[in-house]
This record gives sequence, C-alpha cells and structure tokens, in this order.
Amino acid sequence: MSDDNKLVAEARDQFGKGAARKIRAAGKIPAVIYGHGSEPQHVTLPGHEVSLILRKANALLDLEIGGKSQLALVKDVQKDPVRQIIEHIDLIVVKKGEKVQVEVPVHVVGEAAPGTVLEQEAHTLLVEVSAVAIPEALQISVEGVEAITHLPATEVVLPEGAVLVSDPETLVVSVVLPTVAAVEEEAEAPVAAAEAPAAEAEAEAAE
Repeated sequence: MSDDNKLVAEARDQFGKGAARKIRAAGKIPAVIYGHGSEPQHVTLPGHEVSLILRKANALLDLEIGGKSQLALVKDVQKDPVRQIIEHIDLIVVKKGEKVQVEVPVHVVGEAAPGTVLEQEAHTLLVEVSAVAIPEALQISVEGVEAITHLPATEVVLPEGAVLVSDPETLVVSVVLPTVAAVEEEAEAPVAAAEAPAAEAEAEAAE
C-alpha cells in the first residue's frame, strides 16, 4: 500500500445535514467507518487528499485517528449528482492479513489478429485478495488471437495470492469479425469523401 494513502482523520460528534455542509465548506469530507462488530465511527477526512486517492478503484486508507492507526476500505462514495462533489464516504474496517472480496477492473492488453474486432463483455471481476494488496486492475491478453475466439475469466492474469470469485466461465472478451454494416460503412467513407469536393465544384460552377 502506498504512503499516499496515509491520512489523518478527525473524530466528529456533530451529525446531520447542517454539520455535513460545514465540514464540506471547510474542504473536508464526512465519513463513517463500519465493521468487525464495532460501533460505527464518525470521522472527517481531508477533502483534496481523499479525492486524489479515490481516482483508483477499491481505495484502501491508512487512517490515523486520535494517534491510533486504522485500515479502512472505501465501500461507498456519495456524490452530488450535478456538481459531482463528494458528500459522504462509507468505509469498512480491515485488518492486516485479512482477505476481502472486491470488484476489480479488467484491462485488455495486446493486439488481436488483423481484421478482427474486440468486444469486451465483462469490465470487472470479483476476486478475493489481501486487503493490503488489492490490484488496481486485472489484465487479459488478446495478443495474436484469431477470430472467432471467446476468452473467459480463467484467461485473466491474477496477482499472486488472488482467487477468482466470479464464475470462471464468465465471458470477458470476444474476438470477432467486423459486422457487414461496419464493413460497408468503411467502404462508403472514402467514396463520400471523394464526392464532397466534386459537389462543391458543381455548386461553384452553378454560381
């Protein structure tokens, strides 16, 4: 886990919409930490630092609360639907050595055979991993794959210690041939481009 995920959180005892507005006006974010049978803990997080961390999926925060360290996984982020400002964050307590189940993005890498088209069917997969080693993304290679090929979740490269929880037969990527419509559009495009100057010339002659 990166040192960039280390934050100082402030315990809070004021709740409600009014208190939350004051927190956000000060450039901070209200949050609640749940889990492991403990009472929910209400805290305030530094807004700018948290916004940067949340650019990555499944962010794990190393919080210092009252001089004590607490690991917490981001469970839910509530945003203003119009301004997209973070209004509230739900966190789950995790402990070192503990494993968690998280949805991780799947990235396609490599170049399939010429003349083929990729169709990504699954963009995330559920995996079980160490809470302190959650991957930013999983990779599936299509290098040199010919049409027509269907690549299931078993073809995804998992980091050491990770276990696939999603159905192994989940279709992730299909390598197929272009549809007839797509081929026709590509063929018509050069013709249309060639006709445009001719049409302009005719219009000028008519003037």
